[in-house]
Amino acid sequence: MSIAHPHPVLATHSGKFHCDEVFAYAVLRLAMDLSQPGADHTLLRTRKPELIEQADIVWDVGSVFDPARNRFDHHQRGAPLRADGTPFSSAGLVWQVYGERAVGALLRPAGAMDFAAAIAAELDAGLVLRIDEIDNGVSATGPVKRDSLGLASLIGEFNPTWDDPAANGPTSGDDAFLEATAFVTTMLRRRVESLRARLAAETAVLAAHQRSEDPRLLILETGMPWKSAVFTHDLPVLFAVSPASNGNWMLDTVPPEPGSFEQRLALPEAWAGLQAEELARESGVEDAVFVHVRRFVGAAKSRGGAVELARKALAAA
Repeated sequence: MSIAHPHPVLATHSGKFHCDEVFAYAVLRLAMDLSQPGADHTLLRTRKPELIEQADIVWDVGSVFDPARNRFDHHQRGAPLRADGTPFSSAGLVWQVYGERAVGALLRPAGAMDFAAAIAAELDAGLVLRIDEIDNGVSATGPVKRDSLGLASLIGEFNPTWDDPAANGPTSGDDAFLEATAFVTTMLRRRVESLRARLAAETAVLAAHQRSEDPRLLILETGMPWKSAVFTHDLPVLFAVSPASNGNWMLDTVPPEPGSFEQRLALPEAWAGLQAEELARESGVEDAVFVHVRRFVGAAKSRGGAVELARKALAAA
């Protein structure tokens, strides 16, 4: 049974480390707002049963899974499985309890806590599940393949090499473990921010589409990724208008499906490859800038000009 400590004691096994226990430690630190071992918590890397038993949180060692007692090992018989039959790693077990809190800690400065549950679920399905598969060497979808640029491989390379003096002794690998944890924490922070931005864009796109007088035309007052929302929510958008960083306003077509180089509706053939005055004369839009020769994108100098190009293209269709 764990005992009370002035700071929480977080315990995992000593020696060579893998992605799952490093990831789990990063998640625990974020969720519990812990910043520095030795200052606000104790990190104990050991295989001594008596020390493991006294720790407040234990993962990837101890042969016990009991979330009520903060025990998260997956090596024992009867260890839990995911719904698809994939065995959990310690990362997956810790994520089920602490993942959403860790995401919330990363979202807190952005004020986007409404996204925490959705982001945690997406990370579980796309990242944590993969850690579970690689750590256990099994997958419900086929053979597990290691990727030299994958997270598990990158974390593994933080371990001291066989001829490094840091590879031996009771604290072997401890410093490298913390370096790997910092790497994972940075990755998680950036991944969460990326997902937050995508979800925020999706919310903005849906609101803009709801305001549109013509459901075929999406007008955005700020540049943002919008195609994912269009496909996810099956919006009948044919053209999207949004500002570009160079001051122009872009007119984008919509492909029939993600990754396609075709368009649901191409810009008029008579505009293909035209620029400036030539395009202005042909289109009747004074500040028209260009239309790509393949007719999938165009631009005008003003919002009104881009919208006018879009409406003329719709009328011509």
